[in-house]
Amino acid sequence: MTADTSTRTEPVRYVSRRMQAVPPSGIRRFFDLLSTIEDVISLGVGEPDYVTPEPFRRAAIASIERGDTHYTSNYGLLELRERLAAHLERLYGVRYDPRTEIVITSGSSEALDIAMRALVDPGDGVLCADPSYVAYMPVTVMAGGEFLPVPTRAADDFRLLPADLEAAMTPSARVLLLGYPANPTGATMDRADLEAVAKVAERHDLAVISDELYDRMTYAGEHTCFASLPGMRERTVLLGGFSKAYAMTGWRLGWVAAPAPIAEAIMKVHQYVMMSAPTASQYAAIAALDEGEAFVAEMVAEYDRRRRLIVDGFRAVGLPTFEPRGAFYAFPEIRGTGMSSLEFSERLLAEERVAVVPGSAFGACGEGHVRACYASSFEQIERALERIGRFVQRHRLA
Repeated sequence: MTADTSTRTEPVRYVSRRMQAVPPSGIRRFFDLLSTIEDVISLGVGEPDYVTPEPFRRAAIASIERGDTHYTSNYGLLELRERLAAHLERLYGVRYDPRTEIVITSGSSEALDIAMRALVDPGDGVLCADPSYVAYMPVTVMAGGEFLPVPTRAADDFRLLPADLEAAMTPSARVLLLGYPANPTGATMDRADLEAVAKVAERHDLAVISDELYDRMTYAGEHTCFASLPGMRERTVLLGGFSKAYAMTGWRLGWVAAPAPIAEAIMKVHQYVMMSAPTASQYAAIAALDEGEAFVAEMVAEYDRRRRLIVDGFRAVGLPTFEPRGAFYAFPEIRGTGMSSLEFSERLLAEERVAVVPGSAFGACGEGHVRACYASSFEQIERALERIGRFVQRHRLA
């Protein structure tokens, strides 16, 4: 006799429809491929090649040796929140109460996730530039929202234009998710650009999540904090972290700043899913805010040097490249090879052992481009450009 299989189920049936709709990260797919290939030059993963500065490391070690190994407040160490409030006021003139309006999180990724869950109800629309950071669409879906991409273009310096934002508006739209300086394009928005977007947000009464993780990494003009614009502080959730500017990716420390009622809602999500951010990391962050300015300036100057190298290098081998003015990414156009961004990335890795990320991983408007991170050494970038030049020469369309 054979067993009755009529009631058998596939395990995937037990996974929520919401999570089945979330694709795996296009970045991580290429990161996994790297481990199987030797002599790869990676321009794929957005991580500083710097080691966390010694003063920050010493502060964390000292906290452990003192026995500061317990939970902190759900909001985070008050001392850190006070330093962060002073930091934001000094840089951008925006004031937050460190006791009630700042939450320390386990990385800016958690900050993004819990902010989204605190603001979005099922069916709410979330407007966001396309292309954009790979996590923006998934966290929207996981919060039960509807992701509403707003097209941006290299011809417009990948800025979010008010007309395009209005065209993407739907009756369900409730949140605008901004990310400038931008991953993957390196685009920035100046004050006039953001003021025009702010008028749209005000006209449609949108809450705004402004992800400003790369705020210290700007190479042309000054960064404008969205919450500092007239009338925007009360509707804005400001996100940031220590991973990029302070080379602290592995420490997993970020933050949220928002009006007290919103911060409390965000803290409640954080309280139940995370309790508190790592204690030793918080002490390292205090040292970063106290002693890190010279390091930030030195690192940004070096990234600027690499930025010029990679942009000029891509253009020299026949890949038109928008000039990134922030973060540490270049976004060259690869249409002249006749390949999709996925095919280009896969073949470049197989043939020349250089890893980049297909632009399609960041949204439909990223197709025709690839993302290359220049947080690698100057010498590594030079070697990568040589290999990419050979590849493009072989495959350029007549």
